[in-house]
Amino acid sequence: MIKAHTGAEDGICVIEPGAERLTAANATMFRDEVIALVTQGEDRLLVDLADVSFVDSSGIGAMVGVLKRIGNRGEVAICGLSGGVEKMFRITHMDRVFSIHRDRDAALTAMKERFG
Repeated sequence: MIKAHTGAEDGICVIEPGAERLTAANATMFRDEVIALVTQGEDRLLVDLADVSFVDSSGIGAMVGVLKRIGNRGEVAICGLSGGVEKMFRITHMDRVFSIHRDRDAALTAMKERFG
C-alpha cells in the first residue's frame, strides 16, 4: 500500500500512503507497514498526505501509533494536508502533536535544519 522512499533525503524516509482515503478500511495496514520501516531502523519519517483527500479517526490513530512506536528516538512529520484533512488534524488537536508542513520541500528543509 505505502510508497516509502527510504534514505533518499538525507536519512529522512518519505512515506506516501498510496490511497486517496486513510480510513478504518486501510489504517491498520498503513500503520503496520510504516511500523515495519521503523523496525528496520527508519526513525525520521515524513508522511506526505498530498494525495490523500480524507482521513478519519482511524487514520489519525494509525499515525499516532507510528509516533508512539518511534518515541523519543526519532521524528514523524506530516506535509501536504488538503482542506478536509487539515481540518481533521485541527479538530483532533493533532496539529499540536505532529510537526505539520505546507509541502514536502518545506518539511524536508525543516527536518534537515533540525537534525543537520
